[in-house]
Amino acid sequence: MPVAIETGDARPDAFAVLVTQPPGDGVDARLADVAGTGELRGERGETLVLHLDGTRVVAAGVGPRDSVDEDALRTAAAAVAHALRRVGGTLHWQLEESLPVPAERQAAALVEGTVLGGYSPGRWKTDEDGPPREVTRIVLPRDVQAAAERAALLAERTNRARDLANMPPNELTPQTLAEHADALAAEHEHLTASALGPAEMDELGMGAITAVGRGSRNEPRLVVLRYDPPEAKDGLVLGLVGKSITFDAGGISLKPAAGMEAMKGDMAGGAGTLHGIGAVAALGLPVRAIAVLAAAENLPGGDAFRPGDILHAANGKTIEIINTDAEGRLVLADALWYARREGATHVLDLATLTGAMELALGDLYAGYFANDGAWSERVRAAGERSGDLLWPFPLHPRYRRYIDSAFADMKNGSTLRQGSPALAAEFLHEFAGEGPWAHVDMAGPGFLDRSRGDYLRVPGGTGFGVRLIAELAAGLA
Repeated sequence: MPVAIETGDARPDAFAVLVTQPPGDGVDARLADVAGTGELRGERGETLVLHLDGTRVVAAGVGPRDSVDEDALRTAAAAVAHALRRVGGTLHWQLEESLPVPAERQAAALVEGTVLGGYSPGRWKTDEDGPPREVTRIVLPRDVQAAAERAALLAERTNRARDLANMPPNELTPQTLAEHADALAAEHEHLTASALGPAEMDELGMGAITAVGRGSRNEPRLVVLRYDPPEAKDGLVLGLVGKSITFDAGGISLKPAAGMEAMKGDMAGGAGTLHGIGAVAALGLPVRAIAVLAAAENLPGGDAFRPGDILHAANGKTIEIINTDAEGRLVLADALWYARREGATHVLDLATLTGAMELALGDLYAGYFANDGAWSERVRAAGERSGDLLWPFPLHPRYRRYIDSAFADMKNGSTLRQGSPALAAEFLHEFAGEGPWAHVDMAGPGFLDRSRGDYLRVPGGTGFGVRLIAELAAGLA
């Protein structure tokens, strides 16, 4: 359940106060004595817990006043949630009027940071202490309640996506992912879910996704969710496509053993897509949407696809396989075609696709490619507003030569160590159909190996894409 937002005067378990760097004359009166000792510096992400007259007060640093933004506020709030991990309960946030962030956006960022920063990935631990205690209620002024409640809903949906990405592959298979979609659809009046199995995909000629899943006894699924609110505007359908490789061993082109356990997170794009459309439904946004999750396990096996195979995709094009570990673009190819077939007018795909993008942008920004300038700007702006940050990369036809094949219409990779995110985008461009489309390569920020040092404090899934999708859909409403 989302954290409850309250406006009453009930005594909370803790008060949280924002402190800028250096603490000046405007510091909260309760902290004035400490500010002069050097213990309270106001550095971004720093916290100090004080017990004053029987009240627990957490001072949260946000850095220099003039540079405070929503990211600094989320980071401060996450640090407070961490400091209260043995307490949990009700937290009263005190807003700061002098900051360059308006009150509603302050409240939203603080709620998001509190909920996302209090997340624990250790739900499979069996130690006696159990998971950390979470903040369950946040007290804020009444005039920011609506913004705070929206932020709480989005943060809760983001954490649901994190749970999915963190699930071990023996629990999350393509079939159980479809079951999660069914459960989500049951929560919302205008959201429905279905799934196509191998036989149905074969009937549609989806030879790319079915090939990827052939090496596993856990058969692939094309999971489809449709959101159809009665008040939606005509002529616009938001198409969302998520790479959902529930485990990626690389297939015949086997990955190195070191770090392979993190490949359970290769469905992080699908997790963000699933709970992104769930967030759109929960917010009641008047935008028709369809989400397509291309789910498969990529394993070596007696029936696994091979380098040298030529696959027939649903749009009629043929693909020479040169690397079975370049499987994400294959499942997305058929899923993109299906989203257009089902009426998507504006398409966004999310995928942990290339390691090179992570090398380029690290764990903060996702790179993206778009075939339409106006759509590109909408996507970028939605990322900026939401905190799911994006940086544009070039989609250019000259990159197409990297995937030219002597035997088929194209190949699924290149033997040259150049431009792998761009050639992957050109590959997907072949299947994106007519109309605006953007491809988000979220290899870095989708699944973390370690704390990011901000409000994403723990390794594992981040829920990247949930807030982005909600903001994008809200802009289309």
